[in-house]
Amino acid sequence: MESIKLYIEESYNELMTKVTWPTWPNLQQTTAVVLIGLGIFTLLVFIMDTISKFSLNAIYPE
Repeated sequence: MESIKLYIEESYNELMTKVTWPTWPNLQQTTAVVLIGLGIFTLLVFIMDTISKFSLNAIYPE
């Protein structure tokens, strides 16, 4: 039980003293970049899915 308590104390101390937390503007900018990248990736997957569906319907008509 003592080892768990020590682990929690050391983890807390490391998070408070050694970790560099991002600033609010930096966090907003990074979030915007991730959302834009996600949008681009989603669009590419949609385009590939549409092309695949069109190709398979041409080969195997319903």
